[in-house]
Amino acid sequence: MEWEAKIITHKKEKRIAVYFEKDLDLIARIKQIDGTRWSQTLRAWHLPDTEENRIRFKLTPLSHTIPSTEGIEQIEKFKQWLRSKRYSESTITTYSEALKSFLIFYREKPIADITNEDLIVYNNEYILKNNLSASYQNQIVNSVKLFFMTIRDTKMMVDKIHRPKRAKVLPNVLSKEEIKLILNAHSNIKHKMMLSLIYSCGLRCGELLALQPVHIDSKRNLVLLKNAKGKKDRIAPLSPKILEMLREYYTVCKPTTYLFEGQIKGQPYDARSLQLILKQALQKTGITKPATLHWLRHSFATHLLESGTDLRYIQELLGHNSSKTTEIYTHVSTKSIQQIKSPFDDL
Repeated sequence: MEWEAKIITHKKEKRIAVYFEKDLDLIARIKQIDGTRWSQTLRAWHLPDTEENRIRFKLTPLSHTIPSTEGIEQIEKFKQWLRSKRYSESTITTYSEALKSFLIFYREKPIADITNEDLIVYNNEYILKNNLSASYQNQIVNSVKLFFMTIRDTKMMVDKIHRPKRAKVLPNVLSKEEIKLILNAHSNIKHKMMLSLIYSCGLRCGELLALQPVHIDSKRNLVLLKNAKGKKDRIAPLSPKILEMLREYYTVCKPTTYLFEGQIKGQPYDARSLQLILKQALQKTGITKPATLHWLRHSFATHLLESGTDLRYIQELLGHNSSKTTEIYTHVSTKSIQQIKSPFDDL
């Protein structure tokens, strides 16, 4: 039986993905390994990135993937610098893991001797050879630039570090009909409420899970989003229909600290469980698109644009720093495009 295993980053966690043609015996064997899960998005089984699992699937042992002693010390100093600048823990993890990848590649070279040319070699010999994405390469560039800004004695010229050309990827959007099917798929009021609030306010997953009952301003029909991405507070409008649903939900579920809590009172709902709720809704409705929770946010923005809402207001609602980020939705809005008559019709 042929299979392929490789190290991946899945939901910000290092995993080993195993790809193979469907084989019931192999599936039964791989499911016996602790922590193994199936990913519909990856179309692969994936399991924890441990020394044992690396050896089992003939991958480079973890002991060969550690930076030099100097590198380990510098990564820790970098983390401390990021914390002093009040970067979020998720950003600190992303940046330090990206820097770690770069310093592992040059573990035999003193950090003071690393040059701009070395970064180009790393991009060609590691990023491109392993078919890693431009967005991952951009993470490396961000991390390396920040890191070398904090070091005095270095040959790296930060101002001359080049970024990869970013792919212009259009956001994924669901139709209003598909959104309606998804939001009505669950009879569980909490599940229905969470998906509905994400779409109706254009929320990120983390923003929804951080909501507390006090953040709902029923007098002014507003939702207050505290410490959203980039540590920026913002407000979102609360539709009368959503407010009515929230009152019913509050009566039934009686949340305490967080608006949406898991099995333990006072603790926020689990992000992975929330993703599973959407996955179940897709299965119930028969929608085969690989939709994620962020698709609901994309759909909110696109549907607002199609209904005539000014782009500046959408930018404010989504919490975008730059209008250029919001302008991407003009490329997926079908309102004007659908009105264009193809010359084929006149043949």
